[in-house]
Amino acid sequence: MADPQGFLKTRERELPARRPVPVRIKDWREVYEEQELGQLQRQAGRCMDCGIPFCHSGCPLGNLIPEWNDLAWRGDWRQAIERLHATNNFPEFTGRLCPAPCETACVLGINQPAVTIKQVEVTTIEKAFADGGVAPKPPERLSGKTVAVVGSGPAGLAAAQQLTRAGHTVAVYERADRPGGLLRYGIPEFKMEKSVLDRRLQQMQAEGTRFRNSVDVGVDVTWEQLRARYDAVVIAMGATVARDLPVDGREGDGVHQAMDYLPAANRVAIGESVDGQIHAQDKDVIVIGGGDTGADCIGTAHRQGARSVTSLEIMPQPGEERADAHPWPTYPMIYRVASAHEEGGERLYAVSTQEVQRDESGAVTGLRLHEVVRGESGFESVEGSERVLPAQLVLLAMGFLGPQTESLVTQLGVELDERSNVKRGQDYMSSVPGVFVAGDAGRGQSLIVWAIAEGRAAAHHVDAWLSGEPSRLPRPVNPTDRPLMV
Repeated sequence: MADPQGFLKTRERELPARRPVPVRIKDWREVYEEQELGQLQRQAGRCMDCGIPFCHSGCPLGNLIPEWNDLAWRGDWRQAIERLHATNNFPEFTGRLCPAPCETACVLGINQPAVTIKQVEVTTIEKAFADGGVAPKPPERLSGKTVAVVGSGPAGLAAAQQLTRAGHTVAVYERADRPGGLLRYGIPEFKMEKSVLDRRLQQMQAEGTRFRNSVDVGVDVTWEQLRARYDAVVIAMGATVARDLPVDGREGDGVHQAMDYLPAANRVAIGESVDGQIHAQDKDVIVIGGGDTGADCIGTAHRQGARSVTSLEIMPQPGEERADAHPWPTYPMIYRVASAHEEGGERLYAVSTQEVQRDESGAVTGLRLHEVVRGESGFESVEGSERVLPAQLVLLAMGFLGPQTESLVTQLGVELDERSNVKRGQDYMSSVPGVFVAGDAGRGQSLIVWAIAEGRAAAHHVDAWLSGEPSRLPRPVNPTDRPLMV
């Protein structure tokens, strides 16, 4: 284990400092400053190497957390990255973007602040990149089998890297002009700079993975053509059908889905030019939805020079501590302050939008809303609570309903489940032989850590199906057997 007395000697949880708000909102660089290595190792030393490490139950990847905490504490970074990469293809992504259900399941967290698992993870991979410990791992021999992976988000990339290393010839199809999916055009630079993504893609290309960008499968090439061309197909195109806001005044300019707003901002942040960009400068911005995507919109609006930013959430404000409904080690719904919230703006809870108000020219002028409480039949309005908030830009960040499956159904005949996701079995195969499903396309909207776990698990089953024998790839705990943590 790490320091046997570490959790007694170091009782406080220490994270790297965030750059000052007035400084960071002037650029698009990542929010966090580098943490002093000795401090990070002391935090790793707080890990107790529990007899039953519940952090494992919180992690869909089955990360060997106590092992690499111990190695980080000892300064054995070479071995630490080996243990980390044994279960996670992309710890530099999860170390920045995962909400860390492992930490809320930490045994130390019962009566002390949890171990800073996520920060140990990202420091370990950054040390590995800096020290040359992340090298391409091309296969020793090719299998002669070909696989098409549709979608280059975390699930698709994980499946592609695993299958390439198993010796299969893998082509990743991405409808955008560059690979990465929402990692590239959905996640803002201030949460993960795109150089972090690009260096991993370079490793994958050196291993033999091929990328086919600007190809919209179902339009530019049909699903039948793809299935005929490759020995197996992995559907990893995410859940991109956004939930809408069915209220008066919704239609028209000034009200936009988050995924129509964020990609253009990401392109501009890396120096590209975007015609007709949705911009928040000098506007009163309202973001509907209190999750991670909503926070991304808030941070982006601040950097674009919004006059004011207000976020709306229909649920009541959660408490500071675990509620009885979320006992340890489950992921609790508690009040959290993301870096974007720290940068300014107002957060309103238990409110529901009734109308988008517009002037005679059709421009958005405000939102009419009222407070709500839970009733027997759902949310009920509070009498006399109606008010109007000024707004010239409204962003919808209310989550996603499922994948875009029209061409999949009409061209390939796959079956859907009751939630409109692509139906699959425990082996991740859809109703069409040789066509597998990983990530949000089969699971529904979820977390990056689930996507990577599913990509790895799907790759295991694809490899077994192609070879006709037990797979050589590691098999994570089957995420389809486990409930959603958040």
